Amino acid sequence: MIERPKPEYRSGIGIDIHELVVGRRLMLCGVHVPHPSGLAGYSDGDVGLHAVIDALLGAAAMGDIGTLFPDDDQRWKNADSKDLLAIVKEQLDEKDWEIANIDLIIHADQPRLESFKGQMKRCVAEILGIDFAVVNVKAKTDNGFGDVGAGDAIAATAIVLLKKKFRRTL
Repeated sequence: MIERPKPEYRSGIGIDIHELVVGRRLMLCGVHVPHPSGLAGYSDGDVGLHAVIDALLGAAAMGDIGTLFPDDDQRWKNADSKDLLAIVKEQLDEKDWEIANIDLIIHADQPRLESFKGQMKRCVAEILGIDFAVVNVKAKTDNGFGDVGAGDAIAATAIVLLKKKFRRTL
């Protein structure tokens, strides 16, 4: 009888926050959200995708977004965070990890994000090549508290679950 290895699961958490500034497009989870300000950052400042990237890297014990995409490297200046997430997905595939689920919270008092959550879910799922049903995006306000509540920043928190792919050997 062939003994199958027990499945290996790992979870990871990612958190990001960026200041809102005039003169930038607001990108959240790869989706352009019309707003007078966008997120400051070395790349496009997409806190949603940055939180997901950090959660994936943490779950796979592969470091963090700042180590993989340092802000002193010109390759990442104004980078599209969708491309960064695709790079992380390739690295996860090379290490035989598959994504079981993603749960993401965008913290923003403004703009209201309810009508964008479906597009955000779809974008994340498409970049990662996973089922739309295993991605969840929530939008929460900070009720006037802190930088997010004052409308000066947008933050994101993500948790992911990875599962090691089973490889049959003969």
